[in-house]
Amino acid sequence: EQDAGEQLGEERITVSAGGDAVKVVIDGKQRLHQIVISPDALAAARGDVEMLQDLLVAAVNSAIEQSQTLAAERLQGLTGSLGLPGM
Repeated sequence: EQDAGEQLGEERITVSAGGDAVKVVIDGKQRLHQIVISPDALAAARGDVEMLQDLLVAAVNSAIEQSQTLAAERLQGLTGSLGLPGM
């Protein structure tokens, strides 16, 4: 049986920003696995690097938040099932 950490490492969360202009894939341990910038977004940016950077920051921050929430839920479920006081 896998421990909670291994399971979190295998779970994947995909987050988009700017519609589907930027996609980020992260696991439950907050490790990035993929960043995808759509060709349309790249063409639309036309040298507006700042806009693309803002989309990337938004997507990565959202992905990290969702990953942390997932980890907290999984670990809370684990500690709750152990009957540990104060958890």
